[in-house]
Amino acid sequence: MTRTESPPRPIDEHLPRIRETLERAEGLLVCLDFDGTLAPIVEDPDAAVPTEQNRSAVATLANTPSVTTAVVSGRALTDVRERVDGPAIYAGNHGLELVRTGTIAVHPVARKRAARLERICAILETALRTVPNCRIENKRLTGTVHFRSVPPAAEPIARRITREVVERFGGDALEISAGKRILEIGPAFPWGKGNAVELIAADEPPATASIYIGDDVTDESAFQAVEPDGIGVRVGDDAPSSASCRVESPAEVASFLSWLGSTGADLVARSDVSTATPIEAR
Repeated sequence: MTRTESPPRPIDEHLPRIRETLERAEGLLVCLDFDGTLAPIVEDPDAAVPTEQNRSAVATLANTPSVTTAVVSGRALTDVRERVDGPAIYAGNHGLELVRTGTIAVHPVARKRAARLERICAILETALRTVPNCRIENKRLTGTVHFRSVPPAAEPIARRITREVVERFGGDALEISAGKRILEIGPAFPWGKGNAVELIAADEPPATASIYIGDDVTDESAFQAVEPDGIGVRVGDDAPSSASCRVESPAEVASFLSWLGSTGADLVARSDVSTATPIEAR
C-alpha cells in the first residue's frame, strides 16, 4: 500500500507515531539523500559538503549496532562516497550503482547504455556552450544539466536544447527527468531511488523500521518505498508528497538524526530486548 500524496506535516506532529514504529521494530534502516538533505544546496555542486552537525549525527548512527545507514544519491557513487563517511551502504546515480558488503553492483541496462549517455553529454557540451554558467555533468551512468547559475532568461532555451538533443540522439534508450534547477538524463526504464531502497531493505532482518529523508522529486519513489509502514521525511516546503513528515532544512535533518541516534536507537534497542527469550535478554 502506497501513501497518497498530500502535504507532509512537520515532523514534531508525527513523533508519537515515529516512537510507536521504533518501539515495534527490531532494527532501524536510515536512508539519506545527500544534496539538500545532508548538505545545503550550493551554486557549485562540487562545493557541496555535509554540515558538521549532519556529519556527526551520521557517524553516530553508523556506529549504533541496531541501525543500518545508507546514502542514496543522484551523484555518482565515487563522488558521494568521498563526501560523507560512515554509512555501511551507498547508492549512486539514483540507485543504478550500489555498494554493500564490500561489493559494487551496477545495473546491467545502465552499463549497456553508458556509451550513448557519454555521447549525449559531449553533444550537450557543444550545444549549450553559449549558455552562461550552464554545466553538464557526466556521471557515467546518468548525466545532469545544471541550471542553478544560469540567467533566468536563458534557462528556458537551455532546457529546450537539452530536450531536443536527448530526443534526437537518445532515442528510446535515454530519457529526461526533472529536479530542482536541473534536468537528469538516464536510461529509459523504470528504476529510481525507491528501487534501491527496496533492495537495501530486503537485506535487513524482518521487523526493521525504514526511514528515508530527501528533498527532491527524485526522492518521491523512495518515500513510496518506505511509507506507510516506515517514515518518509521531506526536506523543504509542504508541497504534496508521498512523505508523511517534513523538516525545513539540513539543520533540522541533523536535529532529527541526532534524536534517532540517541532516543530513537534506544527505543529500538529496548524493543529488541523485550522480544528476546529470558536467556537472550540476560
